[in-house]
Amino acid sequence: MLDMLKPLLAAALCLAPLSALAGPEAQESKFWSSEVKAGYLPPVAERLPEVPLVVNLAAKGREFGIQGGTLNTMVTRSKDIRQMVVYGYARLAGYDQNYRLQPDILLGFENEGNRRYTLKLRPGHRWSSGDPFTSDDFRYWWEDVANHPELSPAGPPDFLRVMGQLPQVSFPDETTVIFEWDEPNPGFLYVLAQARPPFIYRPAKYLKRFHADYAEPESLEEAIEASRVKSWAALHNKYDNMYKFDNHELPTLQPWINASAGKKIRHQFVRNPYYHRIDSHGVQLPYIDTVEMEIVSPGLVAAKSNAGEADLQARGIGFRDIPILRKGEKDGSKYKTFLWGNGTASQIAIYPNLNINDPVWQKILRDVRVRRALSLAINRRAINRALYFNLAKPGAMTVLEESEFFDPELRAAWADFDPSEANRLLDEAGLSKRDGYGIRYLPDGRLMELIVETAGERQEVENALQIITDDWRDVGIKLVMRPLDRDILRNRVFSGSAMASVWFGWDNGLPQAYTSPGYLAPTDQVFLSWPKWGQHFQTGGEAGEAPDMPAAQRLLELLHNWDMAGTDEQRAAAWREMLQIHADQVFAIGVVAGAPQPVVVSNRLHNVPKQAVWAWDPGAHFGLYRPDEFFFEDGKG
Repeated sequence: MLDMLKPLLAAALCLAPLSALAGPEAQESKFWSSEVKAGYLPPVAERLPEVPLVVNLAAKGREFGIQGGTLNTMVTRSKDIRQMVVYGYARLAGYDQNYRLQPDILLGFENEGNRRYTLKLRPGHRWSSGDPFTSDDFRYWWEDVANHPELSPAGPPDFLRVMGQLPQVSFPDETTVIFEWDEPNPGFLYVLAQARPPFIYRPAKYLKRFHADYAEPESLEEAIEASRVKSWAALHNKYDNMYKFDNHELPTLQPWINASAGKKIRHQFVRNPYYHRIDSHGVQLPYIDTVEMEIVSPGLVAAKSNAGEADLQARGIGFRDIPILRKGEKDGSKYKTFLWGNGTASQIAIYPNLNINDPVWQKILRDVRVRRALSLAINRRAINRALYFNLAKPGAMTVLEESEFFDPELRAAWADFDPSEANRLLDEAGLSKRDGYGIRYLPDGRLMELIVETAGERQEVENALQIITDDWRDVGIKLVMRPLDRDILRNRVFSGSAMASVWFGWDNGLPQAYTSPGYLAPTDQVFLSWPKWGQHFQTGGEAGEAPDMPAAQRLLELLHNWDMAGTDEQRAAAWREMLQIHADQVFAIGVVAGAPQPVVVSNRLHNVPKQAVWAWDPGAHFGLYRPDEFFFEDGKG
């Protein structure tokens, strides 16, 4: 069978010799040995796929590890146990550390002109439950979930639509899945590698018991009543939560499985006995047996890390925590603090809401002169000096230096501290009348009080806004800061209630030609400057508002050009024009970029890179660096 696959997979596959995959050479973990002896689990050689993914750690400059131990880490909300899916980074195809796409769960893939994608599964691959992982799991998702009107009223996800058309999906055999479009869909494989993957497959055997087309009606009705939901579809959706990762019974392909039922302060995740990756010595990954994730108050993460209560921690700590973490190192704590680069386009960005319901404020915020003035009135160097010890990079929001599209002129666009020019632009925009304290009046007689809403999760944001408050007051604008819960903040922005908000810049500040520029166009409500335009795109016009600004319409045209492009040069041209539009229009006001991200690492934890990039996408935070290859030097956590 392998000989038949080699021509198809070509350079996409890196197969180990069959002798290296023979059962006797695979090593059983101590963690599961008692279950194997008792007959509850088959031996490891029978649990692995026929062709596991063999990791040559020596070629990666890493150490071969020892199985065992418990890794402690922290999150600040119960829903963030989903970070185990992010960090685990088992994807159909995923990025390596050079941002090259490689098969992972897949044995291989073939791309024919960005129109036809053939996905090959690993023969003998199994879910964590031991059930076979086959093309039937893709079929179930496509036919019985994504295209089922009760489970997915909006239909399959947007990334599968090209010019409004869905693909033809076929399943020639149990290890082959084919997606085919009439027009190119160049971003298809890259979406599969995201930090939050789309999961175009489901554990069919498990979920069919909750599906009206498969389950016995009496059993299904009993389950609906027991779960206190209103319908079988609500029941199915409750248990079908592969990204949330909060159903401990739901089979997974991730390196660790959820072993904790219900909501807890401390969640435990144990090694997946059927995980598809092994090192070239035959040791099944992950090396670490157990991950314990504690839910703590946001203000305690740095203190508990300083006290040595985390073996691996970056989430919940920021630049301002570096001094206390360094002090902990000097005081003899058993950890070290690495400073990774940051992959977001801006550490702090202010998003004027161009879709605000207030017609007066909407007209003002849509005036590019006002947005440029707001940007020019910010003393970014003072913020960098006061909050980041001059280690960040002041400037407008654009891509980072590591991207092929970086242009220093775009970072400098409307980003110099120039209160005189800001005043001139605001006067020119018809906002010249002021009260006795110098605050400008709106055309309807209200004072120009701009409410900027925050998630209240990062002290550096509040500190920066305090500096910006003084800067904007000097040009006649009163900034009012309003901290809110993250979910409330987003709902206010999405509904058009918020004037402006603060968040990170674009998640992906490291795009290449193959990266979809969809997040630069009004395609998603999560870009906080145009939520209703994003809603309009996401719902096919059923909700939200159609973009009515020429620059936003041009961004959509350029996104279409990128989608239809046949060469990297054409895709790069679309990217560059889109970035230029953002620089000129100041749709989001970047403040600083590139502030180092502290990463706390136990002295006994190996294979964690000292220099790396902390990025949501691409990168999945720790995921890109493969935590399943991290290990404790003595095998004990």
